[in-house]
Amino acid sequence: MESPALPPADLTLYEQLCSFENLLRAYRAAARGKRSRPDVAQFDYHLEGQLLRLRDELAHHTYRPGPYRRYTIREPKERIISAAPFRDRVVHHALCNVITPRFERRFIKDSYANRTGKGIHSALDRCTHFARRYRYVLRCDIVQFFPSIDLTILRRLLARVVRDDDVLALCDLILVGGAHELTEQYNLVLYPGDDPATAAARPRGLPIGNQTSQFWANCYLNPLDHFITEELRCRAYLRYVDDFLLFADDKPTLHRWKAAIITFLATHLRLALHEAESTVSPVTTGIPFLGFRVYPDHRLLRRRNGLAFVRRLRDMAEQYHAGTLNADTTGSRVRGWVAHVAHGDTWGLRSTLLTAVTFSAPGDQPEAPRREPDAGIARLRQDV
Repeated sequence: MESPALPPADLTLYEQLCSFENLLRAYRAAARGKRSRPDVAQFDYHLEGQLLRLRDELAHHTYRPGPYRRYTIREPKERIISAAPFRDRVVHHALCNVITPRFERRFIKDSYANRTGKGIHSALDRCTHFARRYRYVLRCDIVQFFPSIDLTILRRLLARVVRDDDVLALCDLILVGGAHELTEQYNLVLYPGDDPATAAARPRGLPIGNQTSQFWANCYLNPLDHFITEELRCRAYLRYVDDFLLFADDKPTLHRWKAAIITFLATHLRLALHEAESTVSPVTTGIPFLGFRVYPDHRLLRRRNGLAFVRRLRDMAEQYHAGTLNADTTGSRVRGWVAHVAHGDTWGLRSTLLTAVTFSAPGDQPEAPRREPDAGIARLRQDV
């Protein structure tokens, strides 16, 4: 099926958001790679009716988000994921479709998360580029970033760019609907001048898992990006969500920048830096970044990421033997991981991991010789 046409440009921003063409584009983005899931399949079965109903609810301002479903993931570290109902995820994509272009031209070149053509591997390549040109790096990340995002500040940042009251009202619905999802993960931080009771009552937190949350995280830290590149005049800076790196040829400059960033985050964004973990080090010792350790002349996978994949691979082998996972799905998952880690010097690691776990065919008895059940599984070891 051909891609749906873009909504007419002479519509208001909210009319563009509500258009059937935009909702169809949003559905396709939200359903990509997930059409076998029951909620997505059910929506797809009555697709036209579902989209027309969403269009009417949005147009008449009767749309209300549904409740989130929570679950926990533990790799690489424990996180609470809040999954919105699928129809809400369609609305999230529809909203991002119309507001993203207005923010994209305001983002700096070197923020890499959740942007077209600026994923993990592009960020790693840029990190390598800077590591080859500068002697030292300041590694930074933010304490409890998603739970700490102050929704009053975020709403103000959105209103500076989005000048459509109806679009902002939809943003408010989504913000309020997710405001309490990460309350238990937030430890109250008091900033200068705060009253404890007032500070505790401030609405905060973006649910991890929403398309809007990922996009709004970039909007929220965009002022930090401009502060570092324009006021601190750092010429070698990149950020992926709340992990960011600054490069320079001397340590005092980086320590001075760190102090300025701590003040800026507290004053303007009500965020705190992981001060003990935000360290200055020579690039030659390797830069832990996005699951790799990046050196000027090579790149290694971090040990914990390799161990996490071994656990997932063993789980997949057990599910395959039990008949709950087929060869195509297993092959797709493993090849995805192989394609990712191939961006580092990991040939030996890939070979070792993929020969450490044996896939036995469904129904094999423990005493039976273990064998590769089909060509799909056998090819995995050839693809390393």
